[in-house]
Amino acid sequence: MNNQELQKLTEKWSLEYFQRPFLHQIVFNRRLKTTGGRYHLADHHIDINPLMYTEFDLENLRKVVLHELCHYHLHLTGQDYRHRSVAFRSLLARVGGSRYAPPTSKARRRRQARWLYQCQGCGALVARQRRFNTARYVCRRCGNHFKLI
Repeated sequence: MNNQELQKLTEKWSLEYFQRPFLHQIVFNRRLKTTGGRYHLADHHIDINPLMYTEFDLENLRKVVLHELCHYHLHLTGQDYRHRSVAFRSLLARVGGSRYAPPTSKARRRRQARWLYQCQGCGALVARQRRFNTARYVCRRCGNHFKLI
C-alpha cells in the first residue's frame, strides 16, 4: 500500500464513520516505532506507522486511522481531542477505533542494559542503559550508595 491508497481509504473512512470529509494529508512515516499514528495539530496532517499494515492487517490499520481521525475531527470542531477527554473516548467507541496500537516488532525490541549496579547496603541490583554518578544517587530501599559491577 502506498500513500495515495492510504489517502483514498482515509477519505472514504472519514465520510463513512464521521460523515465529514478528510481535507488534509495522511502519509506513512517509517520513523514511528512505538506508536500507531500521530495527528499534528499545527497543519492537521496525520502520520501512520507502516508496520500497522505490514505486520498486521487492513482491519488493524483501519482502527489506527479511525483513532487519529477522532483526534482530527474533534480538534477541527473545537472540542477536546485529548485521550483522556470524554468526547474523545465516546467518539472512539462509537466509530470502533482502537484505543491502543498493538506492539510492533520494533517496539518489542528492548535495548539491553549495559550497566549493572548493586546497593552496598541491601544488595539490590539495578540494571541501567546509561551510567550514573554513584556518589549522587542512593538506593530507594535502604538509602545506601551503589557500586558499579
